[in-house]
Amino acid sequence: MDLGLNGKRALVMSSSRGLGLGCAQALAAEGVHVLLTGRSGDKLAEMAKAITEKGPGKADYIVADLTDTAAVDTLVKAAEDVLGGVDILVNNTGGPPPGRMVDSDPAVLKSQFDTMVMNVVEITARILPGMRERKWGRIVTIGSSGVIQPIPNLGLSNAIRSALVGWSKSLSNDVAADGVTVNMLLPGRIHTERVDELDGSVAEKTGKSLEEAREASKATIPTGRYGTVEEFGAVCAFLASQQASYVTGSKIRCDGGAIKSV
Repeated sequence: MDLGLNGKRALVMSSSRGLGLGCAQALAAEGVHVLLTGRSGDKLAEMAKAITEKGPGKADYIVADLTDTAAVDTLVKAAEDVLGGVDILVNNTGGPPPGRMVDSDPAVLKSQFDTMVMNVVEITARILPGMRERKWGRIVTIGSSGVIQPIPNLGLSNAIRSALVGWSKSLSNDVAADGVTVNMLLPGRIHTERVDELDGSVAEKTGKSLEEAREASKATIPTGRYGTVEEFGAVCAFLASQQASYVTGSKIRCDGGAIKSV
């Protein structure tokens, strides 16, 4: 299937590794010019080079730390200077520390909320006018399956990411007539370094080995395995596609059936 993305331009946040990188790779495979972002210049340069060499799209990068409020200006300016505008915005941030909500520090919650919600909202608000003017745009915000079924020991993530659900749905209603779709992509257990870190935290708390913790997690998933970054990226690319122009205001799960609700 031709997704109709050749020549489009995408800003993919937090994309030096993991889910963000997977989305950038999938978009570039469809001919998209992607702008990678993250904190590690060396890693970004390596990934941008690999994506460009593989083609048919290409990749550039900008070093920006979303925990710094100045990153918003940096990213928006780079998107304009490097891409000449943004057709596809993939909102992605790192996750907060694991732990129970009852043990959480309100100061940490506020800091993480600013990074994971407010910076996403502001970047989107500044890129959106161009999409509306061109009558075409795709906004895909990566969340977590925890916004549907709270994940044990991820209290901060469950709470903070849930704020993006109401924002995304409300925004989708406002811009649908302008040819801009707004969706959330919710990963379950996709095998990334972040998931390895979370499995390690569970192992430490329960006294299990890392492999025992991982196998216990897999046992809760109907597919019996973790998803791959490539599988996740493919869903992102479809949501960004011309064919998905009638899909908006939705929460799309990529979780191997792990969520128990319909």
